[in-house]
Amino acid sequence: MDGDKPGGLSPQTYQGPSPVKVKKFGHFVYEVADVARSVKFWTEVMGFKVTESNEVGITFLHYGSDHHGIGLIAGDPKRRGAAPSQVQHLALEVENVAALVAARDYLRRNNVPIVFEGRKGAGSNLGVNFLDPDGNQFELYCDMDQIGPSGRIRPSSQWSRAKTLEDAIAKPLPKTW
Repeated sequence: MDGDKPGGLSPQTYQGPSPVKVKKFGHFVYEVADVARSVKFWTEVMGFKVTESNEVGITFLHYGSDHHGIGLIAGDPKRRGAAPSQVQHLALEVENVAALVAARDYLRRNNVPIVFEGRKGAGSNLGVNFLDPDGNQFELYCDMDQIGPSGRIRPSSQWSRAKTLEDAIAKPLPKTW
């Protein structure tokens, strides 16, 4: 039964029209057996550029002006038997903060499990991570840092993590760095 899956809901249980309007597919983060090997593949074969790595071991790569299109993280070797890698989450961009808050509120009203909301770090985007009915993690986000022609990125000293959207909104980041 759909109601027995990790997300806990079947489609007919959703209440009211959804305010979610995805602007574009944003990025994905996935686990790999060897981060250095995967970075080499994505940069040398696929033409991505390394943006930066953070303190938890995620290496971010970009192909356009968004801070990242891919995040690579070392997978759990204990789980490696059947699956050498695992998608950590897929991200979808929404138009702005108001759209993100409306989406978060809708997900809450419909008991969709939210596993994170606020601002994480690299990329400085505001986001809401949630689980679909099968337990897959997705992120709705807005306001991703953009990388200009100079390649300059926001210094980590300006990341300003936040554990709620309200906190992230109350503490806006500088628009330039």
